[in-house]
Amino acid sequence: MEKLDKQLESQPKEVKFCARCVVSNQRPRITFGADGVCSACQYAWKKHHEINWEKRGRELVALCDKYRSKDGSFDVVVPGSGGKDSGYTAHILKTKYGMHPLVVTWAPFIYTDIGWKNFQNFVKSGFTTINCFPNGILHRKLARIAFELKGDAWEPFAFGQKAYAFNMAIKFGIPLIFYGENGEAEYGGSTKDADKSYETIENWEEVHFKGAGIDKLLRAGLKMGVFDENEIKDKTFDLYRQPPLPEIKKLGARMHWLSYYKKWVPQENFYYAQKHTSFAVNESGRSEGTYSKYASLDDKTDGFHFYLAFIKFGIGRATSDAAHEIRDGHITREEGAALVKRYDGEFPKKYFKEFLEYLDIDEKRFWGIIDSYRQPHLWERAGANGEWKLKHQIN
Repeated sequence: MEKLDKQLESQPKEVKFCARCVVSNQRPRITFGADGVCSACQYAWKKHHEINWEKRGRELVALCDKYRSKDGSFDVVVPGSGGKDSGYTAHILKTKYGMHPLVVTWAPFIYTDIGWKNFQNFVKSGFTTINCFPNGILHRKLARIAFELKGDAWEPFAFGQKAYAFNMAIKFGIPLIFYGENGEAEYGGSTKDADKSYETIENWEEVHFKGAGIDKLLRAGLKMGVFDENEIKDKTFDLYRQPPLPEIKKLGARMHWLSYYKKWVPQENFYYAQKHTSFAVNESGRSEGTYSKYASLDDKTDGFHFYLAFIKFGIGRATSDAAHEIRDGHITREEGAALVKRYDGEFPKKYFKEFLEYLDIDEKRFWGIIDSYRQPHLWERAGANGEWKLKHQIN
């Protein structure tokens, strides 16, 4: 069937790397200036040198004053996993701004031990959470279709990550929703909302869902024979969809990014969460595909999300980590390039067997799908064994 990742249609055929960090122009929606600097680095400069954070801090106080409950009832929905970023967001809203967060969690596909431990530590640190585990049969089938047609089994998590908070806000009558960072501005992507504190749900399909939302994926699954007619009508899938616009408007529900109001530095969030919510790093050391051990630890399938990005765009987990740490001044571009060369594209073998079992596919099928997403302008066969090799690498 036709591939549903519409991002692939607009990939530049000439590969260029940012002059300041290690990301390339293959990252969807990223732009480069005349000086060869990517939009994420341009935003980072603005973040560190131009934005008046005191003024934005006053805006945050005013926003919280508007919505803070007087009787201690929940007054803000925070999507959170207990990771460093959501832990920081929920904790600072509660302790510094006097809010009463209801934390809502769209559960990982397969919890890691450290992910579950961090979630429990977060709850113990003083938060009420609602953790949603969607129908296991339907969720697995959706992940299988997303892997085959969008090159990313992680996509059902993205649907829930965006929609579940709005659904819970409507259910509990809480108009204020707080996410952590504006990932498009912070890490490279659309700059449309870079100077806004919020985004609207109309952006979701194009920006967050690769041009194909839940309903397109369900229809494709029906054609493939993975779903039957009754399954795609299951009300579980309402949790993957944003609530109807009239309901959102009636409540006045709006999401905000904390990164608009407070300077967003992932490494600092880690130290904060470690201190205040007992967040723990990956006990087995660095995560596969990168050098860090404190980000995206919750899910045994996460490594394949990053690996598929490496296959489709030549941008793996180490590139993403190094790029934002360069922008925040933690490492130099030279150090980042060395880390990318050493770790980017490392295969996530630790949970490979469980990933195959979860999607109900064999290894031959897995590699067939992987190779179908290799773009000719990025990949070539090389060496005596004809192994796949990236044509362009950071230097």
